[in-house]
Amino acid sequence: ENYYIQPICTPSRSQLITGRYQIHTGLQHSIIRPRQPNCLPLDQVTLPQKLQEAGYSTHMVGKWHLGFYKKECLPTRRGFDTFLGSLTGNVDYYTYDNCDGPGVCGYDLHEGEDVAWDQSGKYSTFLYAQRVSKILASHSPREPIFIYVAFQAVHTPLQSPKEYIYRYRSMGNVARRKYAAMVTCMDEAVKNITWALKKYGYYDNSVIVFSTDNGGQTFSGGSNWPLRGRKGTYWEGGVRGIGFVHSPLIKRKRRTSWALVHITDWYPTLVSLARGNLSNVPGLDGYNVWPAISEGKESPRTEILHNIDPLYNHAKYGSLEDGFGIWNTAVQASIRVGEWKLLTGDPGYSDWIPPQTLTNFPGSWWNLERLTDGPRKSVWLFNITADPYERYDLSEQRPDVVRALLLRLAYYNRTAIPVRYPAENPRAHPDFNGGAWGPWAGEDDVEEWEGGREPPKSRGKKKKCKICKLRSFFRKLNTRLMSNRI
Repeated sequence: ENYYIQPICTPSRSQLITGRYQIHTGLQHSIIRPRQPNCLPLDQVTLPQKLQEAGYSTHMVGKWHLGFYKKECLPTRRGFDTFLGSLTGNVDYYTYDNCDGPGVCGYDLHEGEDVAWDQSGKYSTFLYAQRVSKILASHSPREPIFIYVAFQAVHTPLQSPKEYIYRYRSMGNVARRKYAAMVTCMDEAVKNITWALKKYGYYDNSVIVFSTDNGGQTFSGGSNWPLRGRKGTYWEGGVRGIGFVHSPLIKRKRRTSWALVHITDWYPTLVSLARGNLSNVPGLDGYNVWPAISEGKESPRTEILHNIDPLYNHAKYGSLEDGFGIWNTAVQASIRVGEWKLLTGDPGYSDWIPPQTLTNFPGSWWNLERLTDGPRKSVWLFNITADPYERYDLSEQRPDVVRALLLRLAYYNRTAIPVRYPAENPRAHPDFNGGAWGPWAGEDDVEEWEGGREPPKSRGKKKKCKICKLRSFFRKLNTRLMSNRI
């Protein structure tokens, strides 16, 4: 009940896989988009790589969304022995098509490093659960194994088999009905995976960790009520996560944990459980929280940097002066220290949204509790323990706490690396890759910007422009077709 993730996909996944805050991987702004020459930094030692070192077989099933512009970025190059899933962030559950804008569409289901054309038509939630069962059936329970199952559910588009939607036909809101059906499919998939662990002899020595990757999208069937905000925001509705741990190895079972836990904590926790070596991975932002989970001990974590995003639209009324000369409050940032949570800049959509029930309305203005803060705010302070719903801003009553948390933001900001958010590249278009999304940059390609720096200058050797050749070919072809037209 005190578990935190990130408000959107890529950042949460990056923190799970690296055990580091976004400011330490350069992924502090937005998501990795399909046409960006960007991926999880290649110098990061990933969670599956550490588990491989400890003798584990490692497998990934589901949504990657950590970049794929060159082969070195693929899951099979980042520590996973096998991979079945999608590389982008938003695909059709049956056809596996993903459109990144009008006319920029491609197929995105991959088996290892190849396109899995033959799997099209199978509902992804069930396809992924079946793959996990197959992996368990072909592996020996005497040998250690790690499986990362990143279900596409319950991300948009809202799709599920019709028989599951029919169960919720009494729900007036169509989006909520579809969403409920998708959750039921996912629950069934988790049940089938748990059953496979028992059937093939793994269960007694297994640990199942379940985590969401962001708050619910309230206008697409999700609900964070009674928390404030939604997916994409730094209000509790965007960053407080749904999660549980299920294992016969837990010493104090069947209880609710209020220990402060963050998604970065799974890296050191799982590596420690696997008796792996963390001494050669300095600078982790996560903590080993297994004693807190298993024995009910106090969490070693006392604070969370939710994020600092220097590229997000600066708040109109924020300033360095408002931040006591310590911090420019126009910058979007959020931090939790003990009971206190500070937000600066624009935290995102800030209403309280009850579960939607009106027929065919994904959201209705009369169903919201509207924002009551003044229009000139750029700093908010809440006691999250006493006020988990963020209704009572204490920034004016407790300037001492505001100042202390701004100092912590400034401290973290000094450790941040430049943002990795390059311009999109036309070479990524699926039409140049046989109709599928996949790696398009070669090893000899000049890196496009990393961390906001200028690309390195050519040292006499002129790089071949593959996209230019393709454009020239299509221009010539078009000219011939036009000349032959009657």
